[in-house]
Amino acid sequence: MEKIIFATGNEHKMVEIRMILDGLGMEILSQKEAGIGADIVEDGQTFEENALIKARGIAKIAAENPQYKNTVVLADDSGLEIDYLGKEPGIYSARYLGEDTSYDIKNQALLDRLEGVPEEKRTARFVCAIAAAFPDGTSEVVRGTMEGAIGHETAGENGFGYDPIFFLPEYGCTSAELSPEKKNELSHRGEGLRKMREIIEKRKVQR
Repeated sequence: MEKIIFATGNEHKMVEIRMILDGLGMEILSQKEAGIGADIVEDGQTFEENALIKARGIAKIAAENPQYKNTVVLADDSGLEIDYLGKEPGIYSARYLGEDTSYDIKNQALLDRLEGVPEEKRTARFVCAIAAAFPDGTSEVVRGTMEGAIGHETAGENGFGYDPIFFLPEYGCTSAELSPEKKNELSHRGEGLRKMREIIEKRKVQR
């Protein structure tokens, strides 16, 4: 295993991914950097199913290119679960109110839906499933979570997506107010990537 292709074109995500997987000794490419333009339909019912669908789909395409013969394909499916809203938006987080709708609008819509809801009922979590499709045809999937609550207003410039409304009571701030290093330490994606890193390191040793 020489390279990793991460099935995303999201540059914010790639910054986090490279920070957390730094030192693996493998080149890390985004799907875009690998020249793979496919858009895999994620029709699973869970974060794990969607991540596996994406990883296996991109791996199948990558395998057709000789330079990616010994490549691991990683994919994630992540989202926000708000308990008061029956765990919405969940697996539809990226598509909530439409894929092209700005997160400013999405975040405000969720704040509006929770207007007047007391603190103890505003619990929420970020979920991230990370799947790996390995060159030998096997696959693995892990889950990371970050528990918190929905704040009463947007705050912070460091995050993206739903970060500005995701409040961490123990730190007294939203995840968009954390430093990048602290966010990677605490985040759902950070936890999932560290678990996947362990799996990849074990497989490299076993080879």
